Amino acid sequence: MKFTSRKRKWLIGTGATLLLAATPSFALFGVGDIVFDPTSYASLVSQLTTLETQYNMLKNNITHFSWKQQWQTTLTALKNANVANMFGETAGINIALNTNSPTASLTGWKAATVSVNSGTTSYLAGQTLGNDRMSQLAMVELSDAISPDCLTAVGQYRNTRSQNATANTTLAAQEVDGTDSTNTEVEQLNLLNAAEAQKMAEMQSQGTLQTCLASQMTVANMQQRNAAAQDLNTAALVQQQRAANDVSAANESNTWQNYIP
Repeated sequence: MKFTSRKRKWLIGTGATLLLAATPSFALFGVGDIVFDPTSYASLVSQLTTLETQYNMLKNNITHFSWKQQWQTTLTALKNANVANMFGETAGINIALNTNSPTASLTGWKAATVSVNSGTTSYLAGQTLGNDRMSQLAMVELSDAISPDCLTAVGQYRNTRSQNATANTTLAAQEVDGTDSTNTEVEQLNLLNAAEAQKMAEMQSQGTLQTCLASQMTVANMQQRNAAAQDLNTAALVQQQRAANDVSAANESNTWQNYIP
């Protein structure tokens, strides 16, 4: 069968049309040349968009802050305590308040407080638990146990704050540094972790001081409680005495030996 030139061109055109309809890919510049796939092209554009987004995010993460001094704060320094000691009455107190020395705290507290002598000890041996004298002794003993620890806690805080001054200053300087060396994402995360660690150490030190304050408040509350209880006991005793001893004019010749006003 012979085909004319016009028929041959029509068959080739029809075949090419059917080929393009059967697949999303089609040839450019003739059959067998460069094949274009619209689906693959759309996927490639999406990947490039994602890569561009990730690049911009990473670029922003490593870009340093140009003005960070607005975050800078000042660390207040604690001066050393200086307690007068004219005759040895506060021996060890200065050491206790400025360093971590439990021995100095105990020595200083004993030197600065009134001691319970041997005569008082003999007198208290015959007292009954729960009366005003024994409660006063308990308050003294409780204060003697708590107060030296509080002196040590204050000294520890002062001493530790001085030791940590260099680390705190260095961290503060790096936090407000505007150069590239301290502004990468990893570096910034490390600075955040270091700041949190310093904050935790400070909170723990503050917790020790708060424990000391709570202990001292317990002793102060004990004193107030005992005073109130003594007032109640005195009021009840006076009422009992007045009921047992007639204070009318007819009994003026009698002497009230155990009178409490």
